[in-house]
Parts: sequence; structure tokens; C-alpha cells
Amino acid sequence: MESERHYSARLAQKFPHLVMLESRRNGGVSEAPYSSLNLGLNTRDDIRKVNENRKIFFEGLNISTSQVAGGLQVHETEVLKVEQGGWYSGYDGFITNKKDLFLSVGIADCTPILIFDPVTESAGAAHAGWRGTVAKIVPNVLKEMQHHYGTNVKDCYAFIGTCIDAGHFEVGQEVADQFKPEFVQMFSGKSKPHIDLKSANRDQLLEMGVLPENIEISPFSTVINNDLYFSYRKENGQTGRMLAVIGIRSGL
Repeated sequence: MESERHYSARLAQKFPHLVMLESRRNGGVSEAPYSSLNLGLNTRDDIRKVNENRKIFFEGLNISTSQVAGGLQVHETEVLKVEQGGWYSGYDGFITNKKDLFLSVGIADCTPILIFDPVTESAGAAHAGWRGTVAKIVPNVLKEMQHHYGTNVKDCYAFIGTCIDAGHFEVGQEVADQFKPEFVQMFSGKSKPHIDLKSANRDQLLEMGVLPENIEISPFSTVINNDLYFSYRKENGQTGRMLAVIGIRSGL
């Protein structure tokens, strides 16, 4: 489901109690270069406007901001088991099995991956830039779900959210060398290699045992669809942040 403020994973429609979506950049109160639905608490935007944006966004989903867990990602592989809402800096992955608790990761080119296990009713969220992808943050999230909740990976559904597309993600050879060759592309007129983050993370989900039919990939790009999404690279670092959000509602 698409709206001005968010895009919901299609596969979430199978589960009425599941929230699995990513925010968009429109429908908020922030001014340029953060216009307008900047949800990033770590940007240089007016914090009052960011908090107002977060209130607008989450109230639109019938979620209280006190029910949201998130933090400042550091492009590493630590995964936190979350029991209550709050700000937990230093983690690029979160897991929970608590109802009405919503995990969030901030994004503006990096890849968000949201994971749902309908059997144990647990959820995971990962922030995967190129460093996190190489370090296998997504497998770490799945392993933590297995450890804490007894998740069988074959039961899981995963949404690979909007990020920078391969055509615009030019990197140095030292970065490209850390990826499997099939995720490194060369484009006509470009001297440097490009990385396909969505495909690289899909590959890791498949290697862990997630079924291909249970994986959905966002059709959007933060660069190509910059009218809908913030892009750190396209906007030279002066931009807002989206949130990818997953959680399980109670009482349905």
C-alpha cells in the first residue's frame, strides 16, 4: 500500500496484525534541505520539527512514539533484543517478540531489511549499508531470532526496502572486491564498479534459508525516486532520514 508518507510491503497484506513499511519524505513540516517528513533524530534539522514529523507519521499509523525502538546506526553488526520502546544507539539490527512494539531503522541510501516470523510472532529489522552487507548483518538478525525465539528461517517473510540502486552506487575497487562478483556491475561510461545492495542482501536471505517466494524487494530507488525518498549521496549529505518499521499489533 502506498501513501504520501509511507510504502507498505505487499506481503504484509497476508497478515492483518503486521506493520511492515518504510516512510517516505513527503507530508511533514521540515524545510529544505530536510523537506519534509524528516524522521532522523541525528540530522541537523530543527529537532522540534523532527519530533513533530515523528508524531505525524506514527499517529497516522495509530502508533505511539513510546512504542517505537530505534537508534543511531553505526554500520556494524550488533543486534539488540528489544523489550520496550526507546533509543538504543550502536546497533544495526533489532529483534523482538513483544506485541505493540515497533522496531525501526533509519535510512537514506542504505538498505533496510524487515523480517517477520508468523509462527513465533517475532520480528527483526536490519540496516545494511555496504559495510553491514559485507559483515552479514541480515544473517546475524536471523541467527538472533533463532536463538531467542526458536525461529525456523523457512517460516520467515522478508522485505528488502528502498535504497540506492546499483546504477548510482559507484564504489572504489577496494569495496567491490569485498562482494561476490555477481553483485558488482560495470556501466557504460563509468570507470568504477557499482554494487547491487538489494541483490546482495537477497542472496544472504536465501543462503540462510528464507524461501524466495517469501522475499519482497522494493521497486524504488532513493536516487531515481528522490522526489519520494531521501538520498544521502544524491543530496550530498544534507538530507533527512526515512524509517523502516516493523511490528506486530495485538488485539486483532
